[in-house]
Amino acid sequence: MRITQGTFSYLPDLTDDEIGAQVQYAVDQGWSIAVEFTDDPHPRNFLWEMWGLPMFDIADAAAGLHEVRACRDSYPDHYIRVNAYDASLGRQTTALSFIVNRPGQEPGFRLDRQEGSDRQIRYSLQAYAAQRPAGERYGRNENHHGAGHPGPARG
Repeated sequence: MRITQGTFSYLPDLTDDEIGAQVQYAVDQGWSIAVEFTDDPHPRNFLWEMWGLPMFDIADAAAGLHEVRACRDSYPDHYIRVNAYDASLGRQTTALSFIVNRPGQEPGFRLDRQEGSDRQIRYSLQAYAAQRPAGERYGRNENHHGAGHPGPARG
């Protein structure tokens, strides 16, 4: 099952050149860039792990693409996305968000139906991958630095 979250999610995976073009577009708009990763892409899990700090005031997409590649090297079996934040209205607003890396196999979700009193029916989604411990959901990653690894230091 292919996870369809964010912009471009119904398209084939973007190449690094296409990712760079989108990052450059965001930079040209004055948006800050952030790279995030997760091994639990549940639709309500919108708070993914941050890879380093958001990149404010960058002028070239190369910096954003460098961070995408570094995150991909450390977490090749995780979902990785790029977010672009627009602060022009006086608050950070997500202007663009798209997935740039996926695990080799995406097992999908199970829909659980729960029936209650007065014929109430509730549904919940359970990710098949979340049945395994964090960090092992899409295969063991030898480069895994543990949950919450902030990525490389910027200086």
